[in-house]
Amino acid sequence: MATTRNEQPADTPPQAQGFDLPAFAVQLRRLTGEINRFAHEFASDQGLHATDVQALAAIMDAESPLTPGRLREHLGLTSGAVTACLDRLERAGHIRRARESSDRRVVHLHFLPDARATARAHFLPLARATARAQEGFTPEELRIALRFVGAMGDELERLNRRP
Repeated sequence: MATTRNEQPADTPPQAQGFDLPAFAVQLRRLTGEINRFAHEFASDQGLHATDVQALAAIMDAESPLTPGRLREHLGLTSGAVTACLDRLERAGHIRRARESSDRRVVHLHFLPDARATARAHFLPLARATARAQEGFTPEELRIALRFVGAMGDELERLNRRP
């Protein structure tokens, strides 16, 4: 692949020209890797699979209760794989399934309070590390960083949703 004078691929988007995109990518991978270590350790401690932790995060972060179908779409899994995941999470005491009162066919997934406390205890060192890292930045810099991380998440979600 051809590169420009600053060693960026010639097909790098114009808005990234002049920016050390490879170094940025390395730091994003490093951050993702370190966060994944926490998630995998939590999964291991709880007798869960890594995908189960992704499901828990999706259930916890959802603006309204997820259904198994929406969780399946979010994780990109088969219906059977989601059912097995939810069975494990329910047996481990992390979630409960609740049928919608107006339509008994609709099942909503709820993160249990005790499970939330367990997750908070495990991820407390990550929260503390985040607070320490934030100390070196102004509120405006943090707003910009948050905006970037959100935009990056949106872009990756779009890439993962394409047919």
